Amino acid sequence: MNTIKSAAPYLLACLVIYLFGGLFRPGEWYDSLVLAPWNPPKIAFPIVWTILYVFIGIAGSRIAQSGHRLLLNLWFLQLLLNGAWSWIFFGEHLVLIGLLNLLVLVALLVWLVLACLKAQLRSAAYLLIPYLAWVLLATSLNAYILIYN
Repeated sequence: MNTIKSAAPYLLACLVIYLFGGLFRPGEWYDSLVLAPWNPPKIAFPIVWTILYVFIGIAGSRIAQSGHRLLLNLWFLQLLLNGAWSWIFFGEHLVLIGLLNLLVLVALLVWLVLACLKAQLRSAAYLLIPYLAWVLLATSLNAYILIYN
């Protein structure tokens, strides 16, 4: 129960970003694009993101409990970049800027995972690795859209 209570603020932050991202739906513009052959089915995105946001929130809680201020700042920054992508890509249709956003997010997540490992916060690092993998997939999908549309 204490884990849930301590994770609540970070899970709430993830929920806010999830809801913000949900304001910007793919829509007709996205449906008209040439998508990568490895693009997952639409139903996969809300399922995967729900699971990932739980992992991200718990990782944020573990980082906060450690008292590592820099790591917590990196955690919040990655969350903001994550939320910004939906607005940039789906809201504004800025495919190149979306890709740049994702590249910065990937670099930040690699830094955060490695810094968590160095700080002996293995559980936080391990919780962030599936998220990093999904963002790498998203980066490849965004790049494909930029190249082929």
